[in-house]
Amino acid sequence: MKQIRLGIVGCGAIAQIQHLPNLRALSDEFRLAAVCDVSAVLAHRMAAQYAVEAAFTDIDEMLAGANLDAVLLCQTDPKVDAARKVVAAGKHLFIEKPVAFVPQDVDELVEAASHAGVVAQAGYMKIFDPAFQRLEAEVEPLRDSIRFVQINHLHTDNAHHLAAYDLVRPTDLLGQTPEQQPDASSDAATPLQAREADAMRAIGEVSSGSRRAFFHLAGSMIHDLYGLRRLFGPVQKVVSAEIWNEGDGISTIFDCGHGIRCAATWVELRDIRYFHESLEVYGDDRGLILTYPTGFARDMATLTIRGPDAAGSAAQWQPEIEGEIAFVAELRHFHACVTSGETCRASLADARHDVQLVVDVIGAAGS
Repeated sequence: MKQIRLGIVGCGAIAQIQHLPNLRALSDEFRLAAVCDVSAVLAHRMAAQYAVEAAFTDIDEMLAGANLDAVLLCQTDPKVDAARKVVAAGKHLFIEKPVAFVPQDVDELVEAASHAGVVAQAGYMKIFDPAFQRLEAEVEPLRDSIRFVQINHLHTDNAHHLAAYDLVRPTDLLGQTPEQQPDASSDAATPLQAREADAMRAIGEVSSGSRRAFFHLAGSMIHDLYGLRRLFGPVQKVVSAEIWNEGDGISTIFDCGHGIRCAATWVELRDIRYFHESLEVYGDDRGLILTYPTGFARDMATLTIRGPDAAGSAAQWQPEIEGEIAFVAELRHFHACVTSGETCRASLADARHDVQLVVDVIGAAGS
């Protein structure tokens, strides 16, 4: 099996909890050749902990100084500048969500990746969850009778989840405000400044609540949007949208085509330490309820099926589903796309639909 020499940009929570341990377990497929983080503490600690060959604090230096086949971007958003550099260097790209805030930026990356002949995969791990793949199979015979689709996403501050992990902190950056935080991929702006500039390009001058909702959609509800698209194709229309609770509440109805409507809600609970994310699909005689773990958990989603049993009585059951956790499965898929030309299930070209849908929801809700 060909081993891909991989560099990681961003050594924060998602790298420490998911990507670095998973890549170490996938040593037949990947070789960790470099890590990069604006925090020298994080970069050097992760390099030592995972036996990585080289540590950098600047992506340009990493791309010039490390022998790499591919790069995984999981640093603070936005990541577009870093993605441009990776593709321009002729390296395969794995970019964590959100891939971008502006649809036209995705177009540029897709074109550049095609010209360079490299794989460009979005970090859309939830479609690689075995329970989601079982849901896909269960939805197929229901397509002509789907009555209702619903998304419920109750989100709590990520700090509540991260408190359960012993993370290495960037002690060399502590005390700096967001305006002072450096960026390993851009000399022009801090991440906060770049995010605000991208929001202005994407949605224009809107209220602070709408801007807050925009970042919730792009950074969290994007998981629900790409799952919906994977099941039914790109959303045809945002029928209605409302932003409430100063942007911490979002409710929308999507026209998914073929007479299918989806009612979707995302709510920030703030101080309640509770997370619930579900996707429900109901046909005439079958209900499918997919419940996801948090993005930091090393668990699989669960699928509950409702419907009449053989005797016609109401029943509910959870099929046994085996497989690898979604983060591992998506890395295996990336390896297959790079080494054997497998068609990417989470391409940037597909992700472009999701980035546009986020913009469309804000537009439908008004400013």
